[in-house]
Amino acid sequence: MGKAGAGKGRSPTPTPSRQDGGATTGGGGGAAAPTATGGTTGAGRSTLHANKTILKTVSVFLASGKRNSSNQQSKAAAAALQNKRQQRQRRMDELSGKVNPKLLDSLRKKTRFTKDELDALCRIYRKLVSNCQYAAKTLASSSSSAAIAKPHAAVEGIDRIVFRELLHSTFDIVTEEILMERIFCSWDKAHEGLPLRLEGWLIGLSTFLRGTPAERAAFCFRVYDLNTDGFITKDEMFTLLRNCLIKQPQDEDPDEGVKDLVEIVLKKFDLDKDGKVSLEDFMGTVTAEPLLIEAFGQCLPTDSAVVSFFSTLQV
Repeated sequence: MGKAGAGKGRSPTPTPSRQDGGATTGGGGGAAAPTATGGTTGAGRSTLHANKTILKTVSVFLASGKRNSSNQQSKAAAAALQNKRQQRQRRMDELSGKVNPKLLDSLRKKTRFTKDELDALCRIYRKLVSNCQYAAKTLASSSSSAAIAKPHAAVEGIDRIVFRELLHSTFDIVTEEILMERIFCSWDKAHEGLPLRLEGWLIGLSTFLRGTPAERAAFCFRVYDLNTDGFITKDEMFTLLRNCLIKQPQDEDPDEGVKDLVEIVLKKFDLDKDGKVSLEDFMGTVTAEPLLIEAFGQCLPTDSAVVSFFSTLQV
């Protein structure tokens, strides 16, 4: 009875369920593994997701860069093509004697010609260029001259030969070869020595025919500055004056007379006494004595030639 009573009075030891056991023994090593495994898997997925995001961002950035580069190249190519077309159209307009409104307005501001005078001068330019092209074709047709003519066949503008003939026949410029060449090279300040294009031809002609005393004096100075160093030296004076003077057969040493003349002229023009004539020296001397503007040779048209030229424009 005692044992039975004791057995009856003792509470039976509860048998933990599997679910309770999992919760109860959670602090032991057996339950730690699932938790650690689950955390590792989540971190791996997060890392993979982050990598995919980075790769996607980089891909988008690279694609955007390629598109921008492609767009810039396309814009640059389009601009270059447009510029090439405009240059081609400008050359065609020059050869046909036409002037687009914008260029015409610009030329009216840069020159002293009226609109009608500019139109007439453009027609003259067209004729002069045609003469140059005809001369080039004539030279090219000769087998002996083909090698000489070939480099100039594609050049557009007024060349030296036609320009010199124009100076001689139209503007009564009778001077030595060296001055003819210097007038041609000094005509258009922006492109010395190149065949004259329409704008350079008109701007130079404006100074040549209607320039102010200061503009014409500056033009003459450029002509006389043979080596374009900004000064007229004694050697340049000697070359210019020697070519201008007529030698007398009885003179034993004509160069001595030229040297004496150079010293006289130098004293007249060299205002700062540095042994050479600068632009400032030349302008100061010519302003005081305008007749000395062509002291080293003719490079401006006569007044009668200017009047005659404008009368032929018929405007």
